[in-house]
Amino acid sequence: MSLQSQIMDAMKTAMKAKDSRALESLRAVKSAILLAQSASGAKEDLNKDEEIAILIKLVKQRKDSAAIFTEQNREDLATPELEQVAIISQFLPAQLSEDEIAAKIDAIIAQTGASSMKDMGKVMGMANGQMAGKADGKTIAMMVKSKLE
Repeated sequence: MSLQSQIMDAMKTAMKAKDSRALESLRAVKSAILLAQSASGAKEDLNKDEEIAILIKLVKQRKDSAAIFTEQNREDLATPELEQVAIISQFLPAQLSEDEIAAKIDAIIAQTGASSMKDMGKVMGMANGQMAGKADGKTIAMMVKSKLE
């Protein structure tokens, strides 16, 4: 089942449950997907990687907004953003644990022969490619940095 059809089913469920927060989040996802489709000029569905990239972008935007609101002591604005993160995240692949991320990073370092911070770009490129949607970019970067220092 494509992401679009999953979103539509979830929207119907949210409408029936009168869950305005979920509906707002799901409409944002649907809108982002439609924009991506029209930007490419194609009427066909996006591939799985493109869909995951859209979801990651939406989650990151909301997390960043929530962090700013929390920094400004505006919990009334941060809470809805975090609720939307939870709703959108349910369509992302299962997240890797820190041990799994560390193991993958170790394998990538061994594969590339990375030994210093000069090699961080190579390692990050491969790590982000392999763990897209399954791990947070900040977590990956932090672990790579600690292993290459």
